[in-house]
This record gives sequence, C-alpha cells and structure tokens, in this order.
Amino acid sequence: MARRDPAPSRWAYRLQRIMLTPHLRALLRFGLPSFVVLAAVGLYLSDDARRGAIVQVFTDIRQKFEHRPEFMVTLASVEGCSKDLAEAVRARLGLNLPQSSFDLDLAAIRSRIEELDAVKSAELRVRSGGILQVLVTEREPVAVWRTAEGLTLVDDTGHRVAGLYARSDRPDLPLIAGQGADRATAEALQIFAAAGPLLPRVRGLTRMGERRWDLVLDRDQRILLPAEHPVRALERLLALDHAQDILSRDLVALDLRLDSRPTLRLTPYALTELRRSKGLKTVETDL
Repeated sequence: MARRDPAPSRWAYRLQRIMLTPHLRALLRFGLPSFVVLAAVGLYLSDDARRGAIVQVFTDIRQKFEHRPEFMVTLASVEGCSKDLAEAVRARLGLNLPQSSFDLDLAAIRSRIEELDAVKSAELRVRSGGILQVLVTEREPVAVWRTAEGLTLVDDTGHRVAGLYARSDRPDLPLIAGQGADRATAEALQIFAAAGPLLPRVRGLTRMGERRWDLVLDRDQRILLPAEHPVRALERLLALDHAQDILSRDLVALDLRLDSRPTLRLTPYALTELRRSKGLKTVETDL
C-alpha cells in the first residue's frame, strides 16, 4: 500500500498561515466576544420597558444622593445691605425651601437679584449647615435726579437706585435736573466738588441740551458753564469772585461759555441804574 503523505494540503497550509495573522487572532480573541456581548445588550435594551426600568434605577439613585441631609438648603441669609433691600432680595429669590443644592441655579438666581435697581452686584454661596449665603453690594446714591416723572436717586454712574417721594427726604444729596443728566452724573459730581465756597448757595445743576450744565444758585442766579472743561471755568469764576465779589452783585446770569469773554446778565433794576449812571435814557414800564 502507498504511504500517506504527512504534509498538509495546500488549502490547509493557507488556513494555518491565515490563522497566524496577528490582526485576525486579535479579532477572534477580542472582537468576536465583544460583538456577541454588544449584540446581547442591544437585544435586551430593544424593549422600552427594560430601558425605562434601568433609567428609573439610576434616577432613584441620583435623587437619593442629591437629597441627602448634608446637601439640603434650609435657610437663605442676605448680608451686606439694608433691611428693606434684604427683604426685597428674599422676595426675588423665589425659593421653596428646603431644597437640594443640586437643584439651585445660582447663576439664574444671581441674575434675578441684580435686576433690582439698588443692587450693584450679588454673590451666592452654599455654606455648610444648609445655608444659602447671599452677599449683596448695594448701590450708594450720590445725587437726586429731577425729571418730569418725579425724583430719582442715582449712583455715581447715573444708574437708578430708588425713587424719592420728596426732595426734603434727602437734603444731603445734590440735585441734578434735565434730560440726560443721569448719564453725566460723574461730571456733575466734579462740578459740585469744585463749587467749594458756593455750595451753601447752590440749588442744583440743570442739564442743557444734553451737552452742558447750568449751575443754579439762590436769588434765581444762574452760571452758564461751557460744554468743555466746566470745572476749569468754574474755578476761574471762583477766583474772579474772590477778587471782585462779582456774585454778590445784582445779576441774573453769568455766561462762561466763551473762555475769553464772560458775559453778565443784569436784573432789570440793575440795568436801569447802570444806564442812569451813564446818562442814558431809560424807558420805565409798569409791570
């Protein structure tokens, strides 16, 4: 009988060589089992009821974790402002306590608080013990702005702080008036600071044409300040008044809009007396 050849056939040899390929071996060792597992998981999750049950399990675990006692906020503390503003801030919080700290949208709460006119900025922190700490920076009113709608307290940037019922409620603050006066509050404060010895006579500042100021004094006197460098013009006037006591005279207005030529506007009586002193004819009218 013929002896059997122990050498593998051509196709058996090729199959053995293919099986020795590293990529194919990795595919059979890891890829095929992974595919089977993923197929089984996908088949299991293809049912809506099973997916809902799994989601509900994780939801319950998360809720139990978030509603643990150490994560619950039971009290809101407002600090850094007056009592009235603190009450307004608490009302603006709109929180139903106790509530989990994970459910608090601190950015949205801060935005609601900063919408209040009297609030400059707010900072929120969740402290240990279940306390929501609200640190409020309150706007400080520096002037009273008179408009056709009434009186308004404004800060140094011209932002509204609160309404004012009567001027006598805040006599310590300077008065500004006119359209656009709030946007020029910083310049108005500089003028008030430069007024110095005139402050006891100053009644307020009136914005004219949204470009310049009139300084209103008692005795119905006005100082018309220029649009550019009003503080410097007022300082020159104070020096002139110190030398010649010009503001104590019978004037209606003093126009400083031209640097080289200040203009005086006399009262009718003073103008008549001036003409008489110069020998000019005057026309007297009965009022």
